Order: sequence, then structure tokens, then C-alpha cells
Amino acid sequence: MIGDFHFLRPWWLLALLAPALVLWLSFRSQDLKGQWKGMIADHLLGHLIVEPEARIRAWPSWLLAAILTVAVLGLSGPTWQREPPPFVSDTASLVIAVDLSKTMDAKDVSPSRLERAKLKIHDILASRPGARTAVIAYAGTAHLVVPLTDDADLIETYTDALAIAIMPKPGKDTAAAVKTAAGLLQSDGAPGTILLLTDGVETGAVPALAGTKAGLVVLGIGTQAGGLDLDALKTAGAKTGAAVATVTSDEADVDWIARQVRTNFSSAASQGNRWRDAGWYLLFPVSILFAFSFRRGWVVKLSVLLLAAHLLSPTAAEAAGWRDMWLTPDQQGRLAFERGDYASAADLFRDPMWKGVALYRAGRIKEAAESFAVPTTPEAQFDRGNALLRLENFEDAITAYENSLRARPDWAEADANLAIAKRLLKQQQDDEDQPQEPNEKPDDVRFDDKGKKGKAGEVNVAEQTSEMWVKNIVVSPADLMARKFAIEAGGRSP
Repeated sequence: MIGDFHFLRPWWLLALLAPALVLWLSFRSQDLKGQWKGMIADHLLGHLIVEPEARIRAWPSWLLAAILTVAVLGLSGPTWQREPPPFVSDTASLVIAVDLSKTMDAKDVSPSRLERAKLKIHDILASRPGARTAVIAYAGTAHLVVPLTDDADLIETYTDALAIAIMPKPGKDTAAAVKTAAGLLQSDGAPGTILLLTDGVETGAVPALAGTKAGLVVLGIGTQAGGLDLDALKTAGAKTGAAVATVTSDEADVDWIARQVRTNFSSAASQGNRWRDAGWYLLFPVSILFAFSFRRGWVVKLSVLLLAAHLLSPTAAEAAGWRDMWLTPDQQGRLAFERGDYASAADLFRDPMWKGVALYRAGRIKEAAESFAVPTTPEAQFDRGNALLRLENFEDAITAYENSLRARPDWAEADANLAIAKRLLKQQQDDEDQPQEPNEKPDDVRFDDKGKKGKAGEVNVAEQTSEMWVKNIVVSPADLMARKFAIEAGGRSP
């Protein structure tokens, strides 16, 4: 930790000349004999000058120098710890890869290995409210079921539909599942964990598992009496660095998975490229030192100095208070964002990406979409697409996702959201094309109160998507996934 200590803004250390200058000017101004020498005879000067006590005359200057020194050190950005990227949630992302090989039909655990795995997914989602989770299904091939999302209802809809029969190719390709999961986390740009719910790992998959940079956790589904080769799983874990455990009848395994996910998240964050700015901590000693300056005669001197610095600042015209003297608008916005005051953060941020995220979390979706339109990065286009999707502006959302994919063609999450936007647009167009009832007046305003849940007027795009796939399309989620997987595997839909 000590070896990692450095300053994020070392050029601010040049300002340490200021406290040195304060001390020099103070000592020079207190040399009364030197100031009057040559003007008053030496034999009279000693009788005419009244020297103040050294302790009293030196104390204000040293205090001011100490305040300036600590403030400069804080502005220099001391750091020794890393932190995750700014748009990464405090809760780690989790990609769950579910084994759908034929052996998962075994009933050594009730009701079956696959059904137990589904139940565990429900428990894991319940233990991670608001966390982002994705699901991958694999057998002889691996396929994305649900991209990273915090919508537990959406995940459960497709998880419940998982079945061995939907896979286009039998077998077990764990390496392909891990590769798909690792690519999903890499495209998301967030540290996360890959969880394998399986009854075995083939020997040929070990090199691929060992090569992944994401945290790897394996939960063995089954019992040794039923044929689960626990020793093989542990051997694979030892060679790859994966944490290995077996399913339990209670929530002990879920708690164990949560601990592993937190450990992997902390480890990845400590190895990231961003450093945590510890300069904020020095505001407390500066405040304490400043409090000591409130003595007779001292406040005037300090106020004059601070006022001069304030007037000389190039941003003085925009200052709204003392905080503007020390923090930029984006830094103030970051502080408000971290304490959950997204509305204030949105007003403070100047960076369009930060401002867009704050607006989105504050519920100001339209303004967020406008803010995301300013940057030209694929991430900004993706976030703009999400905002437009919430606004039911499906055509512009499709354009935004396509722009994002044009810059990052392999972005699975953007591709999945693009498909959702296209389906919602088609549904919207089909609804508009439906003829009106003969006895219905063209200008009648009708309100659809069916299925209203939660807050009035709230639009849940994920819920609409799930309902569209499940109700408005003739086939079931299992059939949809079977056809999708068959196309991806290069075969024909059944």
C-alpha cells in the first residue's frame, strides 16, 4: 500500500511555495529594527521599538502556513488505493452459465438437477436486489439467454423456460460458455463473476477456464451418490483458480456465492486503472485548523487572503459558494451522485455522460437522452438507446443501438437491446394498424387499465418486452430460445 502512494495532480505541489512565502513575508514584516534602521540612530532604536512576544507574533503565520500546506496536499490528490470505473455499480455483475447437457436431467437432487439449478437462480436473484445479472445456457454450444440486467422478473421468465430440449447440439462445451460470459463482462466494462451451475467440467475446458480474467465460481449440482464427480470439479478448480462448492438444500450455497462475488469484485477493483482520490479527507484537518484562526485580529488577515485568492480565480464569476473555490462542478456532482442525490448531481455535472447517468437515475429520462446524444462514443449511444426505449421512442432507440454496434460490433448487450426495440416497434405498428370498432368514434380517448401495477404511469420496458414475447407472440419463451439458439448454431429451427 505504501509503495502505491502517489499524487494524482502533482503539479499542485508547486503551490507549496505559497506557505513558504507567507512565512518569509511574516518574518520580514516583524523585523522592526531592520525596517527603521538608517532612519533612527542605533543608540535610540532599541529604546523606541517595542517587540511583541515571539510566540504571539509567529503563531498566526504558522497557522496560515499550515492551512495552506494541508489544502495544497489535498488538491494534489494523494492516493494509494484503486477504485472501480465511475459507471460501475457498487454491486458486482454476475453471469450465470447453466449447464443444459443431458446429465442435468438426473434426479439425485429433488426435483432434478436442472430444476434445482433454476431454484438456485431464483434464490441468487433474491439475494442481490438491484444487481445486474445475465444468464447463459450451454450444452454442445453456448448461447446468451438474458444480457446483463437488474430486472429479476425478466430473468426469471426465461430461466423458468430453460430445458435440455431447447439446445441445438448435445454435449458439454464449458469453454464456450466461459468465453461467452467473459466477452459479456468485457463488453460491459465492469468487473464481475462467472458462475457455472453444472454437474461436471470436462478436462479439455480447463485451459480456457484458467485463461479467463473474470472471477470464476463453480457450483456442482448433484450428489456424489448420484454420480457427481466432486473430485474432478475440485481438481479443475485447483488448476483454474475457480472456487468450487456443491449445492445445498438451504441457502448456505447462495451465501457462499455472494461472498465469492464480493471478493472477486473487490479484487478486480483493486487492480483497476483508476485510483481513489483521498484528498477529500484532508478537508477535515483544514476545517479544524481554520477554526483556530477565529481569534481577534486573525480573521481579518485570513479573510483578506482568501478574498484575494477568490477574486483572482478565473471561475470567480460562476462561484456559488465556498465549495466552488475548491471543487469543480464535476467533482461536486460526483459527491452528490455518491450520496444518492441524483437530481442535484444532474444539475452540477458538466460532463455529458455523468450528467446523463444522473438524469436517468433521477427519473428525468428525456433530458438524459438529450445528454447522451452529445458524446459520440458507443457507450453514450447505447445509454441513449436505453433512455429512448424507456420513452417508447423505438425508432430513435433502434438508430442509437445501431450506431453503438457500428462502433462495437460484438457488443452482445447492445445487440440484445436492439432486438427488443425492433420487436416493440413492430408491436406498436401492428397495434396502430388494427381497425377501430364500428361504434367507436375516431376521437374517443381510451385508457387501458389492464395490468397496471406499481406506480401510476410508470413504463416498465422490460415488463412490456417480457409480456410481448410471452403473450403477443404465439410461441412460448422455450420455443423462442430454441429457434434463436438453432439459428446461432448454424442449424435450422425445429
